[in-house]
Amino acid sequence: MIDITSLSATELVGKLRTGDISSVDLCKTYIKRIDKYEKDVKAWAFFDKKVLLEKAEEADNYRKSGKPIGLLHGLPVAVKDIVGTLDMPTECGTVFRKKMSSSQDSEVVNLLKTAGAIIMGKTETAELAYIHPAKTRNPHDYTRTPGGSSSGSAAAIAAHMTHLSIGSQTGGSIIRPASYCGVVGYKPSYGLISRSGVLKTSEKLDTIGMFGKTVEDVALLAKTLIKKDLYDPATIHFAADDMLEVCKKGPIFEPKFIFYKTDKWKNIDKESQKAFEFLIKNFKKNIEVFDTPAYFKDIPGYHQIIHETDLANNFQVYYKKDKNKLSKEMRDAIGRGMKYSAKEYTDAIDFMKQSYESYKEVFEDYHGVITPSASGVADKGLTSTGSADFQKIWTYLGLPTISLPLLTGENNLPLGVQLVGDKLDDLRFLGTANWLQKNCKDER
Repeated sequence: MIDITSLSATELVGKLRTGDISSVDLCKTYIKRIDKYEKDVKAWAFFDKKVLLEKAEEADNYRKSGKPIGLLHGLPVAVKDIVGTLDMPTECGTVFRKKMSSSQDSEVVNLLKTAGAIIMGKTETAELAYIHPAKTRNPHDYTRTPGGSSSGSAAAIAAHMTHLSIGSQTGGSIIRPASYCGVVGYKPSYGLISRSGVLKTSEKLDTIGMFGKTVEDVALLAKTLIKKDLYDPATIHFAADDMLEVCKKGPIFEPKFIFYKTDKWKNIDKESQKAFEFLIKNFKKNIEVFDTPAYFKDIPGYHQIIHETDLANNFQVYYKKDKNKLSKEMRDAIGRGMKYSAKEYTDAIDFMKQSYESYKEVFEDYHGVITPSASGVADKGLTSTGSADFQKIWTYLGLPTISLPLLTGENNLPLGVQLVGDKLDDLRFLGTANWLQKNCKDER
């Protein structure tokens, strides 16, 4: 008997293709996990087991017909509840959209369906993909946050309720949940994956990403989703056909990394600091420790100006309709966003371009930058999704980032290692991340 939860997504698609595992059996395994753990984890905003099994049976019958099948045929994928779906609610974590569906599927959902994937259900999100927590709890400790805003997408992977899920990041909404929940979370370079049909929070910052168990899993999913979309002008033409193969091969020669403790190092608890010191020591021939560039200290302020101005622009309809139905965090952000001047916003956009131009030469000599994914293990309590201090800079610069579940902190809780690559160098970047995941063992 195959233990389905022990397999990776890349292994699963091979067994689904050959019929060694049926889509129905796979979905029944997920349903058992959900029946057992969902009452505590609360990862799902929408899940219908009857519909899931019907779709799985259709997928199995189609495969048996001998017709050509897609890369993800019969594999269920969970989707963050800001990603538009025609046949499921898209509530975006707000009462303003209760029981509302989208008028059509988002481009991400279209691409998943074209590849033969089954849209499994919708995962919980923080309110309007910002910071007010969803109801989701961390599968490793129900008294702790799973992170946000892609809370349910990360928690569902950690609880073995699915193998792959879709999330999004505007500040730190993929990297932090991945770190807290002990899974792989990948935020591609800005502009690789279409946001058409997805809740817009910030045109200049919003990035679609994904969660899985391994780097190869997220490479498999990314390969499916990276495509130019005329309805999202930020997207570009990018050759992703070889993404999984390049990921598996890894770097041509042993990689070199920069490690940044950053000026937020003092915010990390002592146990987590020890874990990262171990990582640096263990990879001493591969890692050089440097201070962050001086101009990095200005980036969080510029990120905030762009993010909050865009929140005010995109959600003022809710604010004007009944702002008391919004969380205090959202009301305050929109209030600040309404006060920034056009010059402040333009300066923040200009600095984005200038700072990347100043920084990109780092990647001429190094394969990537390593930092903590978050300021420690998942925070105790469910009133916050944690700090985005270790993620905002890279989101602002539009660089690819990935959180790898390589370390543990206090109480043996997951502690993610964040790897950062050069913009639009995602193929090589994922190969390097794969090397790091396979070569790092926390043997303290």
